[in-house]
Amino acid sequence: MEYKYLMYAHLITVVPCIFIGAYLLAVKKGTPFHKSLGKIYMSLMVITAIITLFMPAYVGAQFLNHFGWIHLFSFLTLYSVPTAVIAIRKGQVKKHKLKMVFLYVGAIIIAGGFTLTPGRFLHTFFFGN
Repeated sequence: MEYKYLMYAHLITVVPCIFIGAYLLAVKKGTPFHKSLGKIYMSLMVITAIITLFMPAYVGAQFLNHFGWIHLFSFLTLYSVPTAVIAIRKGQVKKHKLKMVFLYVGAIIIAGGFTLTPGRFLHTFFFGN
């Protein structure tokens, strides 16, 4: 699949997560709305992580002629989401909360920050060449 289609699919799935995740971290936990919106958030995060695994790293070092350091956040997501679901189903609220905070900080804030570095699409989009 062509890179630009993957990039747009990634943006379509991750941009809502910026707002949904921030909202979920800020509001009362355990409500039916929190649970429903959390399922949407986690689903979008898994979808976006899978999409990114098909996107080659064009900035920085590559491993296996495809993966870059930023892909570590994809693997973080694919690990964090199911383990957070398991934690909450077991009633391990603190563990679930910690995983969700780390997921948001790592996969949204830090990885999102890396997308603004020179050479990446969003850097060019927001700041020009």
